[in-house]
Amino acid sequence: MTRRIPAPLLVLAAIVSVQFGGALAATLIPLVGVFGSVTLRLTIAASVLLVIARPRLRGRTTEDWLVVSAFGAILAMMNLFFYGALARIPIGVTVTVEFIGPLVLATVLSHQRKDLLAVSGAAVGVVLISGVTNTPWAQVDLAGLGLALAAGAAWAGYIVFSGRTGARFAQLDGLAIAMTIAALLVAPAGVATAGATLWTPDALWRGAIIAVLSSVLPYSLELIALRRLAANVFGILLSLEPAVAAMAGLFVLDQHLEVPQLLGMACVVAASGLVMGTRPAPPPSEALAETTNQ
Repeated sequence: MTRRIPAPLLVLAAIVSVQFGGALAATLIPLVGVFGSVTLRLTIAASVLLVIARPRLRGRTTEDWLVVSAFGAILAMMNLFFYGALARIPIGVTVTVEFIGPLVLATVLSHQRKDLLAVSGAAVGVVLISGVTNTPWAQVDLAGLGLALAAGAAWAGYIVFSGRTGARFAQLDGLAIAMTIAALLVAPAGVATAGATLWTPDALWRGAIIAVLSSVLPYSLELIALRRLAANVFGILLSLEPAVAAMAGLFVLDQHLEVPQLLGMACVVAASGLVMGTRPAPPPSEALAETTNQ
């Protein structure tokens, strides 16, 4: 059935799934906190991926385990930073600021002057969306913006180690193992901070939906789409993530962005489309890391 659906529509569906999963995560954080939310999201997603992938554990070298462990640690940090930002600032702002990470990485790898200009435009966009141009300095949530930037840096690292892991592990094996490692790293703090609230029906159903929307569904859709999608089309679609995040924030969380923030988001989306839309095709594992990071 999915063969009849155009590949760009599958990627768009994956992006919508990820961002609405992120918006729903913002409703889970008040219940179980940041560590509790990340614990539920990673634990459930890891369980599903382990069942689907059934990764081979025997015969792995020490270097294989070092790479996949680093991948898992970065995944844990990326989710903690992202959810920490979600707890403080709107999801549209979070995703736009976070997007600077992979954008800068793509620019560094491309070595093209036009990409440097694009990043400069994206930097202007981040200033606008941060609110510093029309908000008293004391009211700007610097901690939230800092967490979003840290999530972007972790996202860039995630892309790098996704490629390295994909070169050593077949299909989704490396991702399933890394997700499990990430869950094990976060779970002790999640259980300690959330306590029994972590196991309430309300928290569990939200965590399960977030895991499906943020991991299982988009991974499946993108694996199918990336087999028949041009690299430039994929890059342009990827650049729409901040705008979709803003829509998710509006519909799910009733978060409204001001005009300067929308202009800033447009700057980042345009810069991303310019940089991502002209680069070589990424490996499937790396491409998945770029779109399903949350």
